[in-house]
Amino acid sequence: MQSRIKKLDKIERIEPPRRLIEKDFDFRRPPRSGDDVIKVARVSKIYGPRVVHDKLDLLIRRGERWAVMGENGAGKSTLLKMMAGVLAPDGGEITLGASVTMGYFAQHQLEQLDASRTVIEELQAHAPTAGLGILRNLAGAFGFQGDDVEKPISVLSGGERARLALAKILYDAPNLLVLDEPTNHLDLTTKRALLRSLAAYDGTIVFVSHDRAFLRALATRVIELAPGIPPHVYGGRYDEYVAQTGHEAPGMRAIA
Repeated sequence: MQSRIKKLDKIERIEPPRRLIEKDFDFRRPPRSGDDVIKVARVSKIYGPRVVHDKLDLLIRRGERWAVMGENGAGKSTLLKMMAGVLAPDGGEITLGASVTMGYFAQHQLEQLDASRTVIEELQAHAPTAGLGILRNLAGAFGFQGDDVEKPISVLSGGERARLALAKILYDAPNLLVLDEPTNHLDLTTKRALLRSLAAYDGTIVFVSHDRAFLRALATRVIELAPGIPPHVYGGRYDEYVAQTGHEAPGMRAIA
């Protein structure tokens, strides 16, 4: 018996996996924008010999949720960057409507988080007037439970950084969200929480995603981009797009 006890004492103890907790945050309702949210008028974008967009016209209206789809290189992220004002078109004009406030998410923004701060310090710097309890609840809705809020940003994974960046954007309650692959690197629990938040969101969304569940839950309009041919607009939900075209979106990932 003593021999067995000694052997048990030598066994390395492994912490049980943390139970996944699905938690929601009561996001503020965004202010109402004008009816015309984004107007894309004869916009062109050229990289060297490659024409990415050629006199593109598009009107995004309040409350619509546009999925921007297409093969790699079709100009999806380029279009979102021009809408967000971080990239200038080579021709034409993109204008935002009256009283539009924008939240823009893209993967490169993860590098803009301050690596010297902890998760809660980053949220406090972003929302200095918010109470600690509110920010802890916000962090919890994006998967930072308990002591996770004290983790330095320098040690966060790509998915954790994405969750933190999305938390900051949604806390601001903009009435227009421009989201480039927002579910990349997110775990299933956080993705569900994000979908619930966006389903209840009272604003306009333009997004790029290869996540079937995300497209089915959110898209009310679809624009499909393809090199060398005019964009095709489908005025319905993602399942209607599939029914009309007979195929899933290009580059689709089969994620539940």
